[in-house]
Amino acid sequence: MDLYAPDRSPGMKLLLSLLVAAVLTIPLFTVYLLVYDRQSQSETARSSIAEGWGGPQTIAGPLLVIPYAQQMTETVQENGKPVTRSSVQRRQLFIAPDRLKIDTRIKPERRARSIYEAVVYDADISGSASFRLPADTARIVDVASLEFDKAELRFGVADPRGLKPANRIVIDGQPLTAQPGNGLAATGGSGFFTNLDASALRERTVTAQFTFGLRGHSVVALAPRAGATRWTVTSPWQHPSFTGGFLPESRSVNATGFSATYRISNLALGTTLVTTSDSPVESREAQPSYPARTSAAPAAQAQVGLVQPVDLYSQVNRSVKYGFLFIGFTFMAFLLFDVVAGVRVSAVEYLLVGAGLVLFFVLLLAFAEVIGFTPAYLVAAGGVIALLTAYSAAILGSRRRAGFIAGLLVALYGVLYILLSLEAYSLLIGSLLLFAALAAVMYLTRNLDWGGRVAPPPAA
Repeated sequence: MDLYAPDRSPGMKLLLSLLVAAVLTIPLFTVYLLVYDRQSQSETARSSIAEGWGGPQTIAGPLLVIPYAQQMTETVQENGKPVTRSSVQRRQLFIAPDRLKIDTRIKPERRARSIYEAVVYDADISGSASFRLPADTARIVDVASLEFDKAELRFGVADPRGLKPANRIVIDGQPLTAQPGNGLAATGGSGFFTNLDASALRERTVTAQFTFGLRGHSVVALAPRAGATRWTVTSPWQHPSFTGGFLPESRSVNATGFSATYRISNLALGTTLVTTSDSPVESREAQPSYPARTSAAPAAQAQVGLVQPVDLYSQVNRSVKYGFLFIGFTFMAFLLFDVVAGVRVSAVEYLLVGAGLVLFFVLLLAFAEVIGFTPAYLVAAGGVIALLTAYSAAILGSRRRAGFIAGLLVALYGVLYILLSLEAYSLLIGSLLLFAALAAVMYLTRNLDWGGRVAPPPAA
């Protein structure tokens, strides 16, 4: 089908060029799916790199756990008569620290396999916790039934595979040995513990100091459960992400790394210091209804993520969304040469030019995985501009006209790079660009009769 014909009006040529552009949305959508597929493969590869090192880690505790025996009575019907039975049940009392201080130092490391890269870390965790027997303990359990000599101090770790051999637990100056298992509900029941005699808790505060090493990747989080929690996180990583239900009270991010300090009280958590349940949800007092949280992160956690400085897949994905503008602006230039300057442009030539524009995004994705986004952008844009400029010189019959197409493409790729870099202003810049393009088309076609016939150019 030829867009130029003696009996076709400029309006018909416009409709046919729009039809070709609509056809090109199919390969453009295919490129979008290709980016999504490569991103999924990248995430799988990164998980494989970090496998065996330790997953995204969440730490919780410590909590002091004291067993006790509770006399239970129940009345049942036997032979039509009520019978009362008594039984003794073994239960546990969970006491959260009155004050908790944790210092976490993260040492990140990049690990690569083929073209994929993951960020893993070693975390050195140290802290102190002070425990006291709350005054309202008697409302929950008979204090005389508490077996203080069989108490446990429990720590929660989301992925215990990441625990390092070096650890130290000291209770009132006495070193104790950590044992695997008996974690906390906040970390899915995984973690470690130590046995202790907490009889001193009857009369005074018991203090615990602890240090342990932890390996993981991508994220380190804290599930606080104390009267007052102070969590300090430091790392030489320059691109942290602070998410979760709590944000740091103070933070500093610079070229040497970052530091952040969290301060969280049990009033913000909605939990009591003493409870018969390990579940933070079950230990909460009755609360009024609050609006649903929109964050995907757990509401009762503070999270620090070690994000990659440049997520090339998200940038390529965003650039593909502007592919319609590339096709539209370039076709508009060829259409103006056709209807205003009288240059013959066929449907096949429109289709080949559009294929070159779509190929840019495939080249960008392929090169970005190997050499990074910015160098890949320059290589892909340079190759496509050179190709379409040379082809335009042939179909437009003029190097000057081809130079105009080259200038248009350089401007488009330059503006696109700016849009990708300035995400906050992308909508503003894009709308101004569309306004300027519409104004230019209106001005150049102000005297054009879109419904009239056009005569073919004279024979050479």
